[in-house]
Amino acid sequence: MTQVTDPALLVKIDILQQAYSHALENRDMENWLATFNNPGSYELTTQEHVKHNLPVGMMLDDCYERLQDRCTYVNEVWNHAVEHYQPRYQLYRNFCEQQDDGMIRADTNVSLFYTGPDGHSHLLVVGHYQDLIIEVDGELKFHSRKAVLDTAVPPRYLIYPV
Repeated sequence: MTQVTDPALLVKIDILQQAYSHALENRDMENWLATFNNPGSYELTTQEHVKHNLPVGMMLDDCYERLQDRCTYVNEVWNHAVEHYQPRYQLYRNFCEQQDDGMIRADTNVSLFYTGPDGHSHLLVVGHYQDLIIEVDGELKFHSRKAVLDTAVPPRYLIYPV
């Protein structure tokens, strides 16, 4: 593996990260889904589970069809059944490595704040993403995204992927 230093490629990685967070901030699940390759996967877990090698997660969309189901749940099933909140992301890319198979392995810190219906803002979670990114027709997509939270117990329930 070699560290990615090409400025143009790093910009493309950042654009993918921004498209992901922008979609979630706007509850645009179709554009969230568009950041994933088919096949693709998403997992949300905690640092404690990773440390102890526990296969338990808060969300597990282990195939593209489950990613599609996640969109349906947010848009249709939970739309009128939950108290929605406004998420806001802060991202900081730590490193990117080009793997021998052509994929990019990236690690990005994330802090996620939310504003509830009462208008007050709070820190929701802190953690990092472990990503495998693939190029498809000149565009970067997540082949897999694993969100690992330092926050073991968020101050409220999570509706949207982190």
